[in-house]
Amino acid sequence: MTEPDFLKLASQGFTRAPVIAEARADLYTPLAVYLKLAHGPHSYLLESVVGGERFGRYSFIGLACAERLEARNGVVRRLLRDARGSDVCLERAEGADPFEFARAWLKRQQVAPVPAELRFGGGLVGYFGYETVRHVEPRALQGSKPDALGTPDMLLLVSDELAVVDNLRGKLYLVVYADPREPGAYRAARDRLEQLRARLAAPLPEAMLLAPAAQAPAMGPAPVTRSFTEEQFLGAVRRAKEYVHAGDCMQVQISQRSSRPFAAPPLELYRALRGLNPSPYMFYFDFGDHHVIGASPEIMVRLAGETITLRPIAGTRPRGATPEDDARIADELLADPKERA
Repeated sequence: MTEPDFLKLASQGFTRAPVIAEARADLYTPLAVYLKLAHGPHSYLLESVVGGERFGRYSFIGLACAERLEARNGVVRRLLRDARGSDVCLERAEGADPFEFARAWLKRQQVAPVPAELRFGGGLVGYFGYETVRHVEPRALQGSKPDALGTPDMLLLVSDELAVVDNLRGKLYLVVYADPREPGAYRAARDRLEQLRARLAAPLPEAMLLAPAAQAPAMGPAPVTRSFTEEQFLGAVRRAKEYVHAGDCMQVQISQRSSRPFAAPPLELYRALRGLNPSPYMFYFDFGDHHVIGASPEIMVRLAGETITLRPIAGTRPRGATPEDDARIADELLADPKERA
């Protein structure tokens, strides 16, 4: 985008516009890009390995975000991290619905689109915790549960600086958002992109090149703490079956939290996980006081333009080679007690 094109966006009502620099990505892995550009609080790395054998087309690296939306203990806030690293509250709502708070924030933004080949261009990135379901089903789920972890129920980063790795074409896109209404915003964004290019060209510290096992301090066997005893878990299963038979619900997922001491840097846990369990949807979020790390084989839901994609694994089977195989597989699904439940 040229500067005249950027300035025209202000007259079109846009308050945020992406300024993009392109580079070759054949010498950079997504993890190396993350370590060079984003390693620190309020950043993220999203990767994909297809079939456990090859990388998906895109990887996304979110640089440290200054602004975020956070719901905690019934209070929703919009926070800004200042130059000293302190949080400044820009907006606060007691007892607000975090979904509505985020939706209202989005409505105030007028963001120019990124080119289609980038697939994703930033925005709100983060999580909605399980407890936010109480805002979806308020009559069925009244009250609140004890906060065992002390983490926000909702935490969304305002991702306005990111890198997109196109593994298919071997390209790297650096994206910096700027306000076209502000004087000098385009030049400041271009200067920022040059700073990021320079950081990409710099070598990684030697310590980061070590394998995860070499980074981790020596630890002996540590006890695992679980939120359920075996008898409590079996009791929960019995109650769930009673609810199913009573018609209150059709399916219950009973889970328990397991924890144990961990002294290595959280990124090393992610590096070990991506080596042991390469998956189509791998994620690493550094939220400062806590991290969210995982690898999932399936997409829950995706909205891209006017297309919604649902691709569950549960309750499905691979297609057969012939119509007869499909019919047999369908009969097996229909006869499965778990699926029929």
